Amino acid sequence: WLPLPQDAAPLLPTVAPSAPAPAPAAPAGALRILVVDDNVDAAETLQALLEMSAHVVSVAHDGADALRLAAEGLPQVVFLDIGLPDMSGFDAAAAMRGMPGMEGATLVALTGWGAEQDRRRSSEAGFDHHLTKPADFGMVENLIREVAARQRSGG
Repeated sequence: WLPLPQDAAPLLPTVAPSAPAPAPAAPAGALRILVVDDNVDAAETLQALLEMSAHVVSVAHDGADALRLAAEGLPQVVFLDIGLPDMSGFDAAAAMRGMPGMEGATLVALTGWGAEQDRRRSSEAGFDHHLTKPADFGMVENLIREVAARQRSGG
């Protein structure tokens, strides 16, 4: 320990505050993904797994937030639970299909409802795929790879 004179300059330089740095661009091949599930743990787990693959992921826990985030972010893939508290996932999917910029999005029903009638209703509502919970993450990754490949090829 060494005492400093009273008039000694501070040890650390003073730095003027600056504007926050812009967010880094998404890596090549990364997709914009929206996860919608009222089960917070399930939604955050899927979000974390997808972000580990460098995708840009937004999360909503009800239909109203899902529609708002879809309109703002125009996700390329949406994992959407059917049983939401404020509207059905079927209605949310149909609404997303009608949004400008969402026509080419891949909508995936990710739900506990897996009967044939549920799958048929998913297709009628505009879903491209129907996965039953708990979904195997390998299946989720395969879907993401297919979408990324289509994006790269321009289709």
